[in-house]
Amino acid sequence: MNRRRRTEILIQGKPSLAQKLADEIKEKYLCQEVSAPKYGLTMMKVRETAKNSLFYIGEVLVTEAKVAIKQEIGVGIVIGMKDELATHLAIIDAAYNAELPETANWEAPLLAEEQAIREEKIHKQAQILRTKVQFETMEV
Repeated sequence: MNRRRRTEILIQGKPSLAQKLADEIKEKYLCQEVSAPKYGLTMMKVRETAKNSLFYIGEVLVTEAKVAIKQEIGVGIVIGMKDELATHLAIIDAAYNAELPETANWEAPLLAEEQAIREEKIHKQAQILRTKVQFETMEV
């Protein structure tokens, strides 16, 4: 599983999953905090659908943390003021970068969480579509 997909699952899913995976690493390895969680601003890029071009819509507040495990750096960046989640993401990223054996067991819970996220999106979309007006069936 690539880094982007893994990070999206951990951010969109339940925070308890990221905490559980990070705690598993913290119990067995020394996690050195390279950079404590800090706040910053970053430009938010959006694709304009009509011309299919990218533009910057504005700045967004992010929390960034860096952790080292076995000389490998992990970075966690998340939108908003979420210190713990940023730290958990950094620990998980460092664990993957260090190729720790525990990471081999993480694919199944990540895929299960991805499926739960997908099902939640389908459920929300179905709720929205239930309220949609169908103009074809309206009579004048």
